Amino acid sequence: MDNTTTLLTGVIVLLTAGLVYLYISQKKTEKEESSDNTDSATKTLQLQAYERLTLLVDRIALPNLISRVNQSGVSSRDMQVLLTRGIREEYDYNISQQIYVTADAWNAVKNLKEQNMLVINQLASALPPNATGLDLNKLLLEFMMTDKKGQLHEVVSEVLSYEAKKLL
Repeated sequence: MDNTTTLLTGVIVLLTAGLVYLYISQKKTEKEESSDNTDSATKTLQLQAYERLTLLVDRIALPNLISRVNQSGVSSRDMQVLLTRGIREEYDYNISQQIYVTADAWNAVKNLKEQNMLVINQLASALPPNATGLDLNKLLLEFMMTDKKGQLHEVVSEVLSYEAKKLL
């Protein structure tokens, strides 16, 4: 009877250890699969953020902004307001994307916004009081063609593209 009890106890211990091992293995596999799904979801959100910021950069690039908000018959002051408001609205709409991208990428977008608003305000203030919105737009487009700072949107687009490609 002692041998039978010992044998039975040993079998129960082995079965219990086997069940514990299987349970732990299953939980570990589930955790790894969950982690893979989380990483995949995070990467998807990050890539979507880079896409949205690339679109933002394109929309606040001065030539595109001018063509989108241009109105005939407005003063340079009114055009200045339309342009800066357009930049601010686009930026504010996409501000939440900063949590998904690198600090460098977000700073590049933020610097583009600030530089474009600065250029618009400086060039608008250099015009005479009776200047038209068309005069301001022409001056802005001339600046874009002659000053390397006018092409900052291209540099920012490249930064965003580079950062997104690192995720792939």
